[in-house]
Amino acid sequence: MKIVRAALASALFLGLLLAVYLVHTRYLRVDVVFYDALQDVVLAALVAAGALFGLRSFRVFNPFEKCQLVLIWLLVGYALAISVPTLIDRSLSFYILEKLAQRGGGIQLASFEDVFTREYVKEHRLVDVRLTEQQASGTIVIDGDCVRLTPRGEVLAGFSRFFRRHFLPRQRLLMQAYSDELTDPFRDGQPPPSDYGC
Repeated sequence: MKIVRAALASALFLGLLLAVYLVHTRYLRVDVVFYDALQDVVLAALVAAGALFGLRSFRVFNPFEKCQLVLIWLLVGYALAISVPTLIDRSLSFYILEKLAQRGGGIQLASFEDVFTREYVKEHRLVDVRLTEQQASGTIVIDGDCVRLTPRGEVLAGFSRFFRRHFLPRQRLLMQAYSDELTDPFRDGQPPPSDYGC
């Protein structure tokens, strides 16, 4: 009996999450896809928790079990927020598939660098999207014409570099050859002086 009620309560949460997400993405403003999807998860979980704690049909659960269900919903919602809208929004892999479909199913291998640099960055407004996300995350500030790391950004950049160097695969398949190049993409040292520093 409890398992059926838990399944019904969880179905209610998932239905609410889908409804909240669709209303949010179609009719409201979205600043950062991932953060806004997380807000949708929390809102759906709160409404479903209200039903779980308030309706007679769910009195079969004790308070601890109800809290466990809400926690499970939050974790499932978090996984969905990352795995569906955020992944599709940010994924270069999905872009490749969409671009191949747009071009009739095939693109010459030698043209992929041009497709990325000339089309992907422009079509998906990557610079605007990523700068917006980083500002919302508090990792950068835009000071006039200069984009600067915040202290939080410096910590995250340091963590990312540490993780990349020590915990990413050292033998990763890249176009039919195994390489460790992506564990330290800046291994050649400091870039040459340029005119874009500030």
